[in-house]
Amino acid sequence: MTRRHVLPDVLPKGLTTVICGSAPGKASARLGAYYAHPGNRFWRTLLEAGLTDRQLSPEEYPSLPDFGIGLTDLAKHEFGNDDELSAAAYDVDSLAQRIRDCKPRVLAFNGKRPASVFLGARTIDYGEAQTFEGTRIFVLPATSGRATRFFDISYWLRLGALHAQQHTSIA
Repeated sequence: MTRRHVLPDVLPKGLTTVICGSAPGKASARLGAYYAHPGNRFWRTLLEAGLTDRQLSPEEYPSLPDFGIGLTDLAKHEFGNDDELSAAAYDVDSLAQRIRDCKPRVLAFNGKRPASVFLGARTIDYGEAQTFEGTRIFVLPATSGRATRFFDISYWLRLGALHAQQHTSIA
């Protein structure tokens, strides 16, 4: 029996950048839309970083491939804050396969937690980390309202510049 994803992946082939979070939050699970909590700065940050040309609403998440962007989470079958997820919530092998299948130029983690789990690293820095089978990995400060004290737009601005460079080279 296949468990249903809390939120569907947005991972068509040909994407420039895939943004991966830990797990959908409670508001996102309830509303059926990525980054739906009003305190989450994700959609505003995409605009400020030049990843989109206007501020999208959470319900518009299916339109992100128009900007060369996809979305997924490391935990597809659970939702909530990182400290509320079960030990089995994160599925590294599944994420690795999804990235192999859609082959984005960049895999950007929205927060250190999903990046450190995926990379198997205890400590990790923001910025470009390494590559995964030809896909560049970028670690970003989380946009969650709970992570406000760690948020630094400069890393998102760097991702925006990298995305623009990579997106232009395939357009």
